[in-house]
Amino acid sequence: MLSKRIIPCLDVRNGKLTKGVKFEGNVDIGDPVETAKRYYEEGADEIVFYDITASHEGRGIMLKVVEAVASQIFIPFSVGGGISTLADMRDVLLAGAEKISVNSAAVKTPHIITEGAEAFGSQCIVVGMDVLRVPASETIPSGYEIVIHGGRKHMGIDALWWAREVERLGAGELCVNSIDADGTKDGYELTLTRLIADSVRIPVIASGGAGNPQHMVDAVTEGRASAALIASIVHYGEYTVTDLKNYMADKGVKVRRIW
Repeated sequence: MLSKRIIPCLDVRNGKLTKGVKFEGNVDIGDPVETAKRYYEEGADEIVFYDITASHEGRGIMLKVVEAVASQIFIPFSVGGGISTLADMRDVLLAGAEKISVNSAAVKTPHIITEGAEAFGSQCIVVGMDVLRVPASETIPSGYEIVIHGGRKHMGIDALWWAREVERLGAGELCVNSIDADGTKDGYELTLTRLIADSVRIPVIASGGAGNPQHMVDAVTEGRASAALIASIVHYGEYTVTDLKNYMADKGVKVRRIW
């Protein structure tokens, strides 16, 4: 059995670490470089970096911040936000990332997924899915809709259909973020996570809602995720990555430990 991964997420705005609830009310809470280094030293399996306003503002990602983070960590590093071309992907990889996360651009120009996979390998391409629970309809039979531009634009696309399509196009991994659960600390949206994980063959990262260590156990067992993305639970000092991994191991979940 593969070890389940714990992945701290750094949402960055104007070069500062930031956090909100349900994609709203963001406040700056620290330095992303120092924070990434601390999580690496605590045993994080990967780090995810999102420039959360790049797509909405129509600009490229802040490569200097990416380079600074990459210089401090020696684990897989996934970067997203404002990436819309192969040149953008190449720039991010050259800045020190191992993986490229595309979200809004993938929805608007799906061929970027295939082009990226062919140029850099599927293992480099992570597709982020920001998902909102809506009434089931003929257009959205699963009851989960894809939303882009940091939760600002509803797309009328069924999340389950999109997950399967993304896999077909060549993505190597999915990060499924529930807008309804994001920042609430009430637990992951397990119905959504399991629905996607059971429908694709590529790894699925559960995202949005972690508030205590049991939530991570639930995500990788009941939710069938390969990894759990975390933010508030560690950003505000309630737990360390070490604490979370110890808890998961005690509950019988296989995790990588460095101590």
